Amino acid sequence: MRSASCTVASFCIREVVTVTRETPVLRCAQLMHDEHVGAVVITDEIDGKRVPVGMLTDRDIAIEVVAFDVAARTLTAGDLMSGELAVVRLSDDVLTVLATLREHGVRRLPVIGEDGSLEGIVTADNVGEVLAEAIDGLARLVRSEQARERKTHAARTVQGQPE
Repeated sequence: MRSASCTVASFCIREVVTVTRETPVLRCAQLMHDEHVGAVVITDEIDGKRVPVGMLTDRDIAIEVVAFDVAARTLTAGDLMSGELAVVRLSDDVLTVLATLREHGVRRLPVIGEDGSLEGIVTADNVGEVLAEAIDGLARLVRSEQARERKTHAARTVQGQPE
């Protein structure tokens, strides 16, 4: 079981679907479909590293392209990507991730290494799994302690000792 203080490195998704700013939105949608993901990370190549510069989600495409019947072939990922990109670091803990998700109102965050390069992605679902494991561990501990107390209480009762 992971603890609530475990780092992003232990639960992020390392295989990230990426595109460049120039990638047509239609291709981004196809990638999301083919890879079964709800977002792509837009990266720039800087000093030989993939550096995240934006995100494009299936919701962005639905709201900005489909809702206005805009030709997806005419737009690029760079045209629709979010302006300010929120990220987390491999060394951040789950509570930092949770706070960043909440603060920026997003469900996914690119994960960067110390050099700023893309290392993975973390989602609200990942955080939920980590927290659920922690809560489950706590519940098991409580049940175990309660069982031990019942056993101790039963032994005392059998021996005729006062409670």
